[in-house]
Amino acid sequence: MKTVPVLIVAGFLGSGKTTLLNHLLRNRAGLRIGVVVNDFGAVNIDAMLVAGQVDGTVALGNGCMCCTVDDEGLEATFAALTTPRAALDLIVVEASGLAEPRNLVRMVAASTHPRTEYGGLVYLVDAANYEATRERHPQIDQHVALADMIVMNKVDLAEQSSVDAVRDRLRERNATAPIVATSDSAIDIGLLLDADDKPVDDKAPRQLGLDELLLAEDPGGADGSEEHCGHLHHDYQSVSVTESAPMNPRALSAFLEQPPAGVFRIKGFVWFDVVGHRQKYVLHTVGNYVTVHSQRWEKDEPRRTELVVIGVGIDEEQVRRVLLEARADGDVDKQAMLSLTRYLR
Repeated sequence: MKTVPVLIVAGFLGSGKTTLLNHLLRNRAGLRIGVVVNDFGAVNIDAMLVAGQVDGTVALGNGCMCCTVDDEGLEATFAALTTPRAALDLIVVEASGLAEPRNLVRMVAASTHPRTEYGGLVYLVDAANYEATRERHPQIDQHVALADMIVMNKVDLAEQSSVDAVRDRLRERNATAPIVATSDSAIDIGLLLDADDKPVDDKAPRQLGLDELLLAEDPGGADGSEEHCGHLHHDYQSVSVTESAPMNPRALSAFLEQPPAGVFRIKGFVWFDVVGHRQKYVLHTVGNYVTVHSQRWEKDEPRRTELVVIGVGIDEEQVRRVLLEARADGDVDKQAMLSLTRYLR
């Protein structure tokens, strides 16, 4: 069964959350995106900003989502967005600027809905006003520490020395999350999930696509490019590792739970030559959140490990070295598998 990642976008008021959401919608590369928009107030202004632009929208107004939606309400929201007919590739939860990210992460990660999985917490900070925001809202330090990815937005409005100081402060609070510097909240959707273009039959009658709709409203350059937005482009990195030797589950679990700095996602499958555990283990991580499920190897499929590590500012040699050192050295005790099988879904 295909699962849909649920991405939480959080940050204090004015940090650029709705701008980031609209950037993803404009540059979705053929992906179908469902959105849960939450604004603090009687009128859901953010929902109006994205109205008509998404494949499925559930607007949660009149208060902070993490306070007004219980587990049952969240499950119902996911159910509405993940019907097979919707065929969504991603759900984005844009949280109120006054929301508590920890509660949102717990709600999404603890969801038992079979068609969803936690897709990470992307936390935005306003680089031009970061210190002033911290003085008014010291809890921002705790929020930054929780993030699976930090978007340091509005760097075009700050001096380079100030941007460097903000980056250092963020790294003090979160030692591993990728820090992406942006203007206009422009991040590459390939960081969040696999954004392979989907073919479209232009001759068939169809509803105007979201990307076409937004470009029609804001065409920019003649070629429909992003140049009009003044975006700073930061390409993500992808490191692929293939290993024919079986892996040590304890060493691999340590790598998954505490990946090198800059890593956002790890995906692939793993081979363990352990009695009773010789299935293919398919894994997916976001930050230090790990999910695993087992499946049969195809007939005549070679036993091996194939992993892809995705992020920003990754030390590729470190990734390869750590995974090389995670190979099994001789027989592995069955008890060692507990470090990984506890993540089985």
